[in-house]
Amino acid sequence: MALIPDSMGYWLTMAMRRTGVTAVVRARGWRLIRGVLAMLAFALPVVLLGLAVRQQFDPLIRADDAASRAATGFSVRHGLLPALTVIQLVSQPIFVYLVATAVAAWVWTSKKLTGRALWAFVTMMVGWGIGGLSKPITQRARPVVDGPVPHAEGYSFPSGHALNITLAAGVLVFLLWPLLSAAQRRGAVVLAIVVPVIVGLDRLFIGAHFPSDILAGYILGLGIMFSSWIGFIGKTASTSSPGPSHPA
Repeated sequence: MALIPDSMGYWLTMAMRRTGVTAVVRARGWRLIRGVLAMLAFALPVVLLGLAVRQQFDPLIRADDAASRAATGFSVRHGLLPALTVIQLVSQPIFVYLVATAVAAWVWTSKKLTGRALWAFVTMMVGWGIGGLSKPITQRARPVVDGPVPHAEGYSFPSGHALNITLAAGVLVFLLWPLLSAAQRRGAVVLAIVVPVIVGLDRLFIGAHFPSDILAGYILGLGIMFSSWIGFIGKTASTSSPGPSHPA
């Protein structure tokens, strides 16, 4: 008879554990759903822009052509091409992600923020892949402009430089957030805005992309970053593991 209370306690404990596991699974399931919905919200304007490009929507095409010619003409007249070429080189996705991966590795090994570091690396790699896969869908040719402007290879929509620098900059802000002071956080946010703007302007003024390509890259980069954060980490992310605990 003495075994009955022990048996009841065992099954009660197992039931509580199953309830806890179910609650965690349900919470993470809802986060994933919110992440998917967020990605769909960001993807919609990119899809609409892509359709407009594919269908050669005249107002968009004319505006893109005019802006591209005006920007590259300005660059040639003012001798900006050497500086623009340097920006183009250092903002290549391979270099951006080498630096970002090194930061993630440092956060993982030195600061023990394992969940954030893993999230950052996976999100950036997935985003890089999405950017590469999205270009053949629209198959937009690069701008053709007058003057000694270097011609970029591959398709134009969306801008890979704009997408990847936006994604990497935003992910690094989220990754480093718990380690920064209030002033450093403000500086990081400013940098995460200014650097992608500079890279986007470089793509326009060097004649590598149309304005709509750059805009689509920005939107897609932001969408991947935010939807990944919402879906896999959440606003109550732990500073040391993927699961939620205290607000970051």
